[in-house]
Amino acid sequence: MDAIKIGLIGLGCRGQLLLKDVVLAQGRSVTAVCDAYQDRADLGAKLTEEAGQARPRIYLDYRELLEDRNVNTVVIASAWESHTEVAVAAMRTGKAVALEVGGAYTLEQCFSLVRAYEETGTPFMFMENCCFGRREMMVRYMAEQGIFGEIVHCSGGYHHDLREEISYGKENRHYRLRNYLTRNCENYPTHELGPIAKILGINHGNRMLTLSSTASKAAGLQDYLQRFKPEDQELRERRFAQGDIVTTVITCAKGETITITLDTTLPRYYSRGFTVRGTRGMYEEATDSIFLDREEDRAHDNDWRKSCVDNAQAYEEAYEHPLWRQYLIEGVRGGHEGMDWLEFQIFFEALEKGTDMPIDVYDAASWMAVTALSEQSIQKGGAVVEVPDFTGGRWER
Repeated sequence: MDAIKIGLIGLGCRGQLLLKDVVLAQGRSVTAVCDAYQDRADLGAKLTEEAGQARPRIYLDYRELLEDRNVNTVVIASAWESHTEVAVAAMRTGKAVALEVGGAYTLEQCFSLVRAYEETGTPFMFMENCCFGRREMMVRYMAEQGIFGEIVHCSGGYHHDLREEISYGKENRHYRLRNYLTRNCENYPTHELGPIAKILGINHGNRMLTLSSTASKAAGLQDYLQRFKPEDQELRERRFAQGDIVTTVITCAKGETITITLDTTLPRYYSRGFTVRGTRGMYEEATDSIFLDREEDRAHDNDWRKSCVDNAQAYEEAYEHPLWRQYLIEGVRGGHEGMDWLEFQIFFEALEKGTDMPIDVYDAASWMAVTALSEQSIQKGGAVVEVPDFTGGRWER
């Protein structure tokens, strides 16, 4: 690709962070910004000028931005509902796409992404930053070298207390509120599923076959509103559809299982619960622990808590992922402990060199489909539903 000229669509909290701390900080040219709210679009233009660039064009309708010939790449950080629509339209106008995460509302949305890519060949990357997390990449590197033996089961979750963010959704114009009021599903699966899918080779020699989801009752947000926002009588009287805890079990073609959990409306600490279980060992993110079934480790079996809990740092010298080893030398920058910076750096480099994207449209469709499928399963009392093969059989090659 010639010089990358970026149009950033969606300037809420996520879009602003990416624009200021990643895209502009990496010295990338931003020629247009877009948001449905004028003040947010204006802020995007101001941030761009403050970074020393020319004032970008401002749009309130993404379709007008896609007509701008001075844009050849779009970063989509808009509300969940619009992700697929904007990405498909962008690909069909020949603009490279960096799509922020979020689940799909229907399976047809996922198929539409795949069709648009296959019919246009437009570069596309799904921006799941957790695939580039330091510990996730180290554990993946260890798994690829067989350190954990044959992988049997992985689990993870989006364990993040979002009660305040959701409860003030009207004031902050945040899309999560309307989703929690009207949907009951695994609405944000990819932070935990993405790194797991890469370890298990999903779409590359393996695939997800079936899914079953269950949801607890919805009580956390109502309790929060009663205690901390009692003046909002209208919202206090609304009934939230979204269960407080959603548990999803996935089976894979090679026999592995995956468990993921949505946990965002009860009090708790933040965690992605990233866990990998193999025949010769395991990793657990909650305690940052590695347990290996090796002869030299057997002496600690009777006192494993002292020898294994919070010990993953001891494995960094031998197993730090090469990308992170270099990244640490250069200096970690950007949001979310450097993950955002690294994923965008890789996206831009792939665009410039014309190489394959590390998280492609088939990954996006497969991972996003979990949301739509979980909604179907929950509505049917936890019924097992089939996961479509978005690769058209190419996963086996």
